[in-house]
Amino acid sequence: MATIGRCSVTTLCAPPTVWRLFIQEKLAAFKVSLREVCGAGEPLNPEVIDQVRAAWGLTIRDGYGQTETTALAGNSPGQKVKIGSMGRPLPGYRVRITDNDGHLTKEGEITLLLGADRPAGLMQGYQGDDGKLSGADGDIYRSGDVVFADDEGYLTFVGRSDDVFKSSDYRISPFELESILLEHEKVAEAAVVPSPDPIRLAIPKAYVLLVSGAERSSETALSIFRHLHTRLAPFKRIRRIEIVSELPKTISGKIRRVQLRRLEHDNDRGNSLRGEEFREEDFPELQKVRPAGH
Repeated sequence: MATIGRCSVTTLCAPPTVWRLFIQEKLAAFKVSLREVCGAGEPLNPEVIDQVRAAWGLTIRDGYGQTETTALAGNSPGQKVKIGSMGRPLPGYRVRITDNDGHLTKEGEITLLLGADRPAGLMQGYQGDDGKLSGADGDIYRSGDVVFADDEGYLTFVGRSDDVFKSSDYRISPFELESILLEHEKVAEAAVVPSPDPIRLAIPKAYVLLVSGAERSSETALSIFRHLHTRLAPFKRIRRIEIVSELPKTISGKIRRVQLRRLEHDNDRGNSLRGEEFREEDFPELQKVRPAGH
């Protein structure tokens, strides 16, 4: 932060991991020359956007793209920014939201139309061991990312198609639950994954990294559970919390939920990533909390 101020940086683009670290500091105390701030790499939680705007008077412009593409959606200058949305499709791409059968839908996978007007920003393909390219050579390119499109064409990230899961036949978006978790003052980062359950098939479980100085205790877990009870409908509720000292990440800072899913599936308690687990049923006082929607 000191370097950003000293060098009079005017435009800053950073992944959500960095923004979540920034808001652990007293942002308003740093004198900056920033005019534009952007998020990239993975979805940006609304809580982060709100805190940066309160401190600096700037709204982080979130956008969307993949390693395989250039930016194909974003909150570009000249249009209103919807907090929590990654914006609208950008020029150069014909974007469709489709279900598993290829039909247009409000919530589904981001799909790019190819054909004669193939976007210049899309990769040629994945190169196999034989040197041949594949994966982007048909009529469409499927991104693997699930979004919701509102009536104005703004896209809101739901999750990777392999991250979204069902609990008691309800569709659960990890990103939505993680955003609620980050509203809690003691939560620095969080990752929600399905944990096997004999009755519901799977239940939402959160791996939580606390802010510096927060105590890893049952009192902290209870406080987080109480917050979740007031913000989430019962069918979406996180039933287990594991407070950890680190979250697995890619080299670019994205949380590796697939690794956490594997820990849950295998019930691997000996892994170094494991922390202390707390279960909703361990706290009978939660029955007194008025749930969301009531």
